Amino acid sequence: MSTDDDSKWLEWVTRQFESIAGEDKEINLSEFKTALKVKESFFAERFFTLFDSDDSGSISLDELLKALNLLIHGNETDKLRFLFQVYDVDGSGCIDPDELRTVLKSCLRESTISLSDEKLDDLTLALFEAADKDNSGSITFEELKEELESFPEVMENLTISAANWLKPPTSEKKRQTPRYLTPSYCHNNRNKLLFLSCYVSVNILLFSRAALRHSEAGQWIMLARGCGQCLNFNCTFIVVLMLRRCLTWLRTTWVVRIFPLDQNVILHQLVGYAIFILSVLHTGAHLANFVNLTLNKNGYQLWEYMFTTRPGIGWISGTASVTGLVLQLLICLTTLCSSPFVRKSGHFEVFYWTHLSYIWVWVLLVLHCPNFWKWFVVPGLVFVLEKVIGLAVSHIRGLYIVESNLLPSKVTHLVIRRPQSFHYKPGDYVYVNIPAIAKYEWHPFTLSSAPEQQDTIWLHIRSLGQWTNRLYEYFWQPGPLAQEPKRLTINLHNRRHHKWTQEYHFNLTGSSGSVATTRNERIELTSYKVTRVSSCDTVDIPVAHEGKESLQLKEISAKLSGNHRVCNIKCYIDGPYGTPTRRIFTSEHAVLIGAGIGITPFASILQSIMYRYRMRKQNCPNCRYSWCESLKDNEMKLRKVDFIWINRDQKFFEWFVSLLTKLELDQADEEPEGRFLEMHMYMTSALSMNDMKAIGLQMALDLLAKKEKRDSITGLRTRTQPGRPDWTKVFQKIGQEKKGKVHVFFCGSPMLAKVIKAQCEQFHFKFFKEHF
Repeated sequence: MSTDDDSKWLEWVTRQFESIAGEDKEINLSEFKTALKVKESFFAERFFTLFDSDDSGSISLDELLKALNLLIHGNETDKLRFLFQVYDVDGSGCIDPDELRTVLKSCLRESTISLSDEKLDDLTLALFEAADKDNSGSITFEELKEELESFPEVMENLTISAANWLKPPTSEKKRQTPRYLTPSYCHNNRNKLLFLSCYVSVNILLFSRAALRHSEAGQWIMLARGCGQCLNFNCTFIVVLMLRRCLTWLRTTWVVRIFPLDQNVILHQLVGYAIFILSVLHTGAHLANFVNLTLNKNGYQLWEYMFTTRPGIGWISGTASVTGLVLQLLICLTTLCSSPFVRKSGHFEVFYWTHLSYIWVWVLLVLHCPNFWKWFVVPGLVFVLEKVIGLAVSHIRGLYIVESNLLPSKVTHLVIRRPQSFHYKPGDYVYVNIPAIAKYEWHPFTLSSAPEQQDTIWLHIRSLGQWTNRLYEYFWQPGPLAQEPKRLTINLHNRRHHKWTQEYHFNLTGSSGSVATTRNERIELTSYKVTRVSSCDTVDIPVAHEGKESLQLKEISAKLSGNHRVCNIKCYIDGPYGTPTRRIFTSEHAVLIGAGIGITPFASILQSIMYRYRMRKQNCPNCRYSWCESLKDNEMKLRKVDFIWINRDQKFFEWFVSLLTKLELDQADEEPEGRFLEMHMYMTSALSMNDMKAIGLQMALDLLAKKEKRDSITGLRTRTQPGRPDWTKVFQKIGQEKKGKVHVFFCGSPMLAKVIKAQCEQFHFKFFKEHF
């Protein structure tokens, strides 16, 4: 902090103290804990004890400010000594192993990290043995200081760390220039801006021509006719933007370099809002014109003009007023139910069913407007043709769900038997219909399996709405599956799977690194069996020889999981449809960023990338040396892939940890030019090293990861980073690698997408967003 920031911060602390303290101008331990808002009371108690210099059981403002001034303005030794006193629970002047274990246990709770007692012991010993330089059985202040100095990031942020627990919320500085007006935004979005300019120009031209043609009828008729002509165009163009099969085909052509095909969903929403505004103006102008001409001029009342066909207005049987009113109601209802607060709040079915009213909108538009059919006939026929082909193909190749796995945070992993005629690209999505869940509902999900996986396709579905929750509950309850064919075979299979685990949780490790992870216990993988080390017994599972591609990690994980089920449930799939991620293989340096379940499209892509990587990998028959031959440009231009996965909680990593482990094993050997695939894991609920409550834990995790060559949180070789990524530093490092043009592909929350897109514009990286 700067001197000015320090002063403002201390003023803020003083105000907070006065608001919490009572008439006695002191705060007790309970009030202190409330002010800290920490999850684990251990640190609140330690801070309170250290600040209460007179041991009175309460803290005065003078005591608090004296301690904080020391932490802010004191020298490095003063700040380190405060940290040492926090860890020295009994105040003996030394830290013994049990004290350190207590501190680390509290750190784990504060960071919402769940580890076994054995792993906690390993962490404690790793840090203790590193710091206890003289092997005396305790850590002195000098020894702790020496160990901390080997972690530069700790020393750099120690001032922030000491004060972070009472730090005021930082307010983001507003941009002086809106991002949409910056040169970098215009440069990176020129295709989109050019397209929007053309779209607005077409609407202005159509409006002007129609309005001028009816200039003699008055201003209200001019407005109504101009909006009506624009509605003809927009109600047709909105259909063109959802021709998924045509757009998927266009992604393979040169058109994708000119038109923003990746923005079709956003443009569809934009046109939808334009239709809503134009329809309101069109209807309002007609009503204003009627009132302007006086109500009784033609002998009709207002209610007759709006709700009957007596005035004879319209192309077919004078139905313009009635059909126009119904159209306005349907458009308003569809717009309202398409809003994010409906779609994203667990009521997707409301959006789904109201959106089907587009059929009636088109019918009413044909009845309402004499020229609409001329605009609509070609796109409408293509749209109907796409729908008919989709339904026909999906029902001809009716598929079956053969396995289900219930993963943490209510994620359902479906394994579907793949027909030979089903071909797709990495990152594609499909529409799924499961009659056992809902007979007429189709929902879009991204394929998480690679196209090279011949026998099955995978879907990972997060329970966020009514349909997805019903899907999860269906596989959670054993009742419906009992009615499926081969009942005894399925039940026997499930019982044998249940015997493997009895609800154990495992970490799988292999001779060259970690193999799969779920939660707590550790398993060592050899060429022929898996042994559960944390208990006395051994579980033998036949697996393939090391190094062979047939190593079935997923099958091993499934056998060790109590939530795996074999089934035979009918389903239908419409697709596949292309996404922006199809452009990954034409990139030189691809950065894949997934937030939470947003990893789904990248799971497919990473598997496909590594499959192609293995195809070019060569091994010397006389030694263990291996190298990779360059692929031809028409196969894959990728020179480097950075994969970044951001999760809130530790258990979310279990969704794809076995896949990521396998990817790590595929490139176990270092290459001269560095790793082809580099993974970066972030856990946002974990406190980082710039927080005093996590310094010891993060040091211990680093030390143990170096010792065991795997991360304690996920079981991967890649160390899980606490907190959120510093995107400026991340992109700076990526830009310095000079591996070619950088393309960033993101799938996750819209708020995070805006942050990353703004960073990409600053670094002139191309940004592609998967709609999530």
